[in-house]
Amino acid sequence: MAFSSDAGEGPMADINIIPLADVMLVLLIIFMVTAPQLSYPIDIDLPQKSLTPPENPLDPPEPIRLRIDPAGQVYWNDSPAPLSALRNMMEAEVQRDPTNQPTLEIDASEDSDYGVLAKVLAQAKNAQMLKIGFVKK
Repeated sequence: MAFSSDAGEGPMADINIIPLADVMLVLLIIFMVTAPQLSYPIDIDLPQKSLTPPENPLDPPEPIRLRIDPAGQVYWNDSPAPLSALRNMMEAEVQRDPTNQPTLEIDASEDSDYGVLAKVLAQAKNAQMLKIGFVKK
């Protein structure tokens, strides 16, 4: 606290913000160091640009519409499917033509459980599905 030297005025209070700035810088450094540790990597195979076009491009098969409702029920092309059977269904689609797989279009409700979506994505990865997309309606 600084005091005025003028006799007619009372004490003058100044706020010292240097300790506040020091604390804020320390907190900023702590958050910058700990933030990368809070996330975990997800392996994604992105398509690579090819220099030569394919010889005979095939018509893509009909996409698979997979919907997850807020209750956690999974629908495979608008028919209910148990979560445990999805991997076999996905593997069957991949085995039809591994080079021309159908696109898996996932429509997850905003209120759906993330755990169900994570299980669906894990099963799609284990079934070797390469074309996965998210649909928002």
